[in-house]
Amino acid sequence: MASFPTRFLYVLGEKRKDLILMFFLFLISSSLEVVSIGMVGPFIAAATNPKLIMENQWSSAIYKALNFNSSANFLIFLGVILVILFYGKGIIAFNIQKFIFEFGFYLRRDLLGRLMKAYLSAPYTFHLARNSAVLINNAVSETQGFCTGLLMSLLTSTSNAFVVFALVLLLMRTDLLATVLVSTILLVAFLLFNQLKGRLYLWGVNASDANADIIRTINHGLGGIKETRVIGCESYFLEQLESHATFYASNVTAVLSLNNLPRFMIEALLMTFLVGFTSLFVLLDQGSRNLVSVLGVFALASIRLMPAASNLLSSLGTIRASTITLDRLYLDLKQLDESSEKAKRLPLRPEIADNNREVNFEFNHHIDLTNITYRYPNADDDSLKDVSLTLRKGESIGLIGKSGAGKTTMVDVILGLLTPQQGDILVDNVSIYNNLRNWQNMLGYVPQSIFLIDDTLERNIAFGVSDKLIDRERLIKAVQSAQLSELVDQLPNGLQTEVGERGVLLSGGQRQRVGIARAIYHEREILVFDEATAALDNETESFVTESIKALSGIKTMIIIAHRLSTIQHCDRIYEMKKGQIVKSGSYQEVVLEENKKT
Repeated sequence: MASFPTRFLYVLGEKRKDLILMFFLFLISSSLEVVSIGMVGPFIAAATNPKLIMENQWSSAIYKALNFNSSANFLIFLGVILVILFYGKGIIAFNIQKFIFEFGFYLRRDLLGRLMKAYLSAPYTFHLARNSAVLINNAVSETQGFCTGLLMSLLTSTSNAFVVFALVLLLMRTDLLATVLVSTILLVAFLLFNQLKGRLYLWGVNASDANADIIRTINHGLGGIKETRVIGCESYFLEQLESHATFYASNVTAVLSLNNLPRFMIEALLMTFLVGFTSLFVLLDQGSRNLVSVLGVFALASIRLMPAASNLLSSLGTIRASTITLDRLYLDLKQLDESSEKAKRLPLRPEIADNNREVNFEFNHHIDLTNITYRYPNADDDSLKDVSLTLRKGESIGLIGKSGAGKTTMVDVILGLLTPQQGDILVDNVSIYNNLRNWQNMLGYVPQSIFLIDDTLERNIAFGVSDKLIDRERLIKAVQSAQLSELVDQLPNGLQTEVGERGVLLSGGQRQRVGIARAIYHEREILVFDEATAALDNETESFVTESIKALSGIKTMIIIAHRLSTIQHCDRIYEMKKGQIVKSGSYQEVVLEENKKT
């Protein structure tokens, strides 16, 4: 895997250019820290011994240049400058922190968009191999963990590192021995904390995995609420959820608790230094005035140094625990970005795609599937073997066969979701792979289980279209064509009626007809029905079948049938077995004559 900086900058994307400005601001802030705190010592020294004003080269030059006539006035002047510096430093530090927060959370917005776009445009086989809970966890939790746990911690630790380094330089100028002692304390704290970096990473991995398991368990339990309730297995999902949540809690507790350790550790160590150094200073009889001046600088520096150093160590721990979020985001973004770039640069298959990419074509005469062969990744056998068929405009064809015959794979290839290893799909003698999007814009898909959003009937029919762009005439036409007019009239709010999550407030047949209306609204020339009536009772099936029959001759249709009554009106029937077409002809030739033989 690439190095941490490479992965980090890749995930940042265009935002990485803002890091230069960030480091410049950190430099300004740390410089103000040094100047403001550095002035405290001379101010205290001058206040206790005004003669020092004229003895110091810089203070005497300022005193004379501004024509001060008393040391008291000059001390007031220094005090005002000191106060202004501290206020200015505070304002700048506040705005830097605000900038860090804005940078982090707006980056999360961008990451969510990049991930969602990547997942939506990913090859269909990518989704077949990935659990949706993992993708949801990456989009929601991992982006949050990266931005708040890793990015903000990294920026905060960098800012604190600037401050710590600048303050150490200041202290060295004030008293070298004391600085060596403080630096030793900080180094010891860092080395002790660094010993736990392996555990921090492991706890971070465990927490991330547990969070994905929590999402998966909730999806499983609530996604099949009917089965869960009827079987009575609520306790099973509750136990799983509790187990994953407990594992998550224990690991996150360990990370957060350990991240608080540096503050207490450094606080105790610096107090040890303060008492020890003061005792040593007294024993060596270095003078009370020097002690007051040195301790004044060190005390004030420690007020800023202690939280900066402890936050620095805590941030390093958080970064270590959050590195897993960077790994996962990088792998997904890199893999999907490379797939996207490869798809742009190369034809899907050179032997079937001509040199003119993005050729626009129209469907006026016929569609030909020629010698289609497809095998799923890592599979031993072909799911489709040398399949060929022709579909003329306005015709309806039916695909029948037992489970595993290859019907659904065939439809996924037709939909452009799977790319065959051999063969081609031609629309009026033009390969669909010259412009796959153009081809998919011709297709309407009605699966066995219609996906409905928890929204109004209108928005479910005009799926993916913003309210202001919904065409009312097309909407009414789609409702009528799908034989939904009676349902709309019966609903309390008509097309504005909420259908519930996954359309639970509608019957199975009504949901299927909403799916048909959706395909009609989007004005797709070719409709693909993937066992659209398989889960319906006989009476409901007849309503949906009538809706489909009403489209005969108007739309070109491909129908996968579980129930043979659904395809009686089809112009041609293709029977599939083990990924091959074994028989084709009219309904009477393929179905009725076969039934007579048996």
